[in-house]
Amino acid sequence: GTTVDVRDLFFNTPARRKFLRTEKTEFNHLEEVVKRQALGRFDVGFDLSHNGKPVHSLRPAITLRDKEQRVASLCGKPFMENAVEIDVEASGLKLWGWVALPTFSRSQADLQYFFVNGRVIRDRLVSHAVKQAYRDVLYHGRHPAFVLYLELDPALVDVNVHPTKHEVRFRDGRLVHDFIFRSLHRALADVRPDEYMREEQSASRVAESEAIHQETGLAAQPGYNSQTRMPLSVPSSNTGAAFQPQSIPNNPAQSEVRTALDGMSSLYGGLKPDLPELSNTVDVSNNAEDHPLGFAIAQLHGVYILAQNSSGLIIVDMHAAHERITYEKMKSDFYGAGIQSQPLLVPMSIAVSTREADAAEDCAVELQRFGLRVERAAPESLVIREVPVILQKTDIVQLVRDVLSDMIGYGQSDQLEAKANELMGTMACHGSVRANRVLTISEMNALLREMEETERSGQCNHGRPTWTTLSMPELDKLFLRGR
Repeated sequence: GTTVDVRDLFFNTPARRKFLRTEKTEFNHLEEVVKRQALGRFDVGFDLSHNGKPVHSLRPAITLRDKEQRVASLCGKPFMENAVEIDVEASGLKLWGWVALPTFSRSQADLQYFFVNGRVIRDRLVSHAVKQAYRDVLYHGRHPAFVLYLELDPALVDVNVHPTKHEVRFRDGRLVHDFIFRSLHRALADVRPDEYMREEQSASRVAESEAIHQETGLAAQPGYNSQTRMPLSVPSSNTGAAFQPQSIPNNPAQSEVRTALDGMSSLYGGLKPDLPELSNTVDVSNNAEDHPLGFAIAQLHGVYILAQNSSGLIIVDMHAAHERITYEKMKSDFYGAGIQSQPLLVPMSIAVSTREADAAEDCAVELQRFGLRVERAAPESLVIREVPVILQKTDIVQLVRDVLSDMIGYGQSDQLEAKANELMGTMACHGSVRANRVLTISEMNALLREMEETERSGQCNHGRPTWTTLSMPELDKLFLRGR
C-alpha cells in the first residue's frame, strides 16, 4: 500500500509557516482530501490518523451495504438516514449514488461530492442541473447534500480543461445536464411517506442496516417509492368541502398581489383542484400499512394535524401540506392543457448580441412550447411577438435575456417554467387552507390521503417540511418508559 506521512510542515520556511491556519483548520483540509479519495475508490482501504490518534479506518467496500457504511462514516450517519438511493442508466450514461432529502439541506455547499468516472469534480453544468432538480423543494438559501457518481465513455468527456482537473467538459453537455436533472427530479418526486413507514415496520431491513441507521432525535422524512391510491370515505354532507380555497384578507399591503391573483384566477380558474368524489362511510379498520400517514385524531391550535399510525405519532402542518397538493395539481393541469400564449398588439424589439440571437434561433421551438414566440429581426436584434398569458405582467425583456443566458451557458433554460411555477405557487399559497380553520376528522383524513398520493408532499413549494413523526420508542424515551 501507500503511506503519506505529513510532519514538521514548513519547519525551515518561516515565511510560509506564518500563513498556515490553526492546526484544526489545516487538518480539516487534509481530511477533505482523504474523504474525496475514499469516496471515489470504494475498492481501496484508507487509514487516517492525526497526532498518533486514528481518525478513519476504512476497509475496502464491495457490497452496497459496505459502501453505505463508508459514506455514513465519511459524511455522517444523519446523511445516510435522510438519503435517497439513485441508480439510473440511459443513453450510455449511468448515474448512481445518494441524494439527501430536501429537509436535510445545508447552510453551505459543504456536503456535495460528484464523481465522473471516479474523479471528483466541481462543474457549473452539474451544479446547475442539481440546483434545478431541487428547485421546487429546497428552502431559499439552503444547499442540497449528495454523493453522486456519473459513468460514461471516457471519449465523451475532456478532463484536461482545468489545472487541477476539478472541472471537465462534456462533448454533449446538454444531454448530460438533462440526464442528471431528470434522474434527480424523478427520484425526489417519487418520495412518498409509505417507504419510510415500511422500513420502520420491517425488522429484517432494520437489522441489516443497524450499523448505520441509529435513532438520532426525530425520525427521518419519507423514503423513496410510490403509494397506491387507497379509497377514503366521508359523510356525503362533507363531500367536496374539505379544502376549498380561502379568500385573501382585505389587507391594503396585499392589494397588488390580490389584483395579480384575481387576474390569474380569471384566466386559469379551471386549474383549481377539486377533491375526488368520496363515498358515504368511513372505514378505519384498514391495516395502518395501507395508510402510512395513519388516521387523524386531533387538530392542534388550528395549525397542525395529529395523526396516529402503527409506528407512532404523525404531525402535519396542514397549510404547508395543502399548499403542496394544490400546487402540484395546478402544475399538472397547467402543463397538461398546454400553455396559452397572448399575441402582443405592439411587438417588442430587444437588442442582443450575435451569440444571443443565434441562441434564440436555435431554441425557437422550445420557447414556442412555453408560449413565447421570438423572431430574429437583424443580426443583433430580436422581436417578441407572443408571450405566455400567465407571464404577461412580468418583465418579458429581462426574462428573455435570462433565458438566452441559460441557453448559452447550459444548453437549455428553465427560466420560463420557473417563473410560471412561481406564480402558480403564489396562487396555491393563497388558495390553500389557512391556519386557525377548524377541520373535521374526515377533512383531516382526506388531506392525509392526498399527501400520500402527491409528489414531493414532504415539503411545501417554499421548501419547508410538511410533516414529521415521533415513533413510539421516541415517545417512550420522553416519558422514561421501559427503564
